[in-house]
Amino acid sequence: MDFADVLRRRKAVRSYLPDPVPRETLERIVARGRKIPSAGHSQGLRLVVVTDAGTRQAIADLAGEPGYVEMGMEPWISRAPAHIVVGVREEDYHDRYREADKVTDEGVEMNWPVPYWFIDAGAAVMLLWLAALDEGLACGVFGTHAWGELRDLLGMPSDVTPVAVLTVGLEGNDNVQGSAKRGWKPLDDVVRWERW
Repeated sequence: MDFADVLRRRKAVRSYLPDPVPRETLERIVARGRKIPSAGHSQGLRLVVVTDAGTRQAIADLAGEPGYVEMGMEPWISRAPAHIVVGVREEDYHDRYREADKVTDEGVEMNWPVPYWFIDAGAAVMLLWLAALDEGLACGVFGTHAWGELRDLLGMPSDVTPVAVLTVGLEGNDNVQGSAKRGWKPLDDVVRWERW
């Protein structure tokens, strides 16, 4: 598939067929998705793949899906046959940057100018998304204000921060709703050359 075709197909899907995604397919997606660049090759990415219908419904409830359904939207989160919860363990980055080849001249961990663990998690979201597309599947992404409850629901360790959930499956009858209607800003609004 041509990269331009991949970009044309990449969209946030809000409707899924009920067909389950085979475990082997999900294994290929997460194996590819973990090959992100990470600061110092810290590899702080943590993923939880969820296919159980009851757990997917509980995740949808934490994301506020019932409220969206009351407003007339489809229950796309609970209907997606697979969820991939993207998390990150910040301490992996600190551990790595306390190693001899990464400490400052003073022998201490650098002062992190930005939280690179979240940048790496964002890269993982997109790589997982593209890996799902390569498998002929569709994706959506969502967050929640109930990350702690999600962590508890999935038994994630307290030192792993969940940052996004990808829905994965075969695309259903996707009617564009909400933010997707906005379209793209003109390129000149987002890109500058040489200087601002």
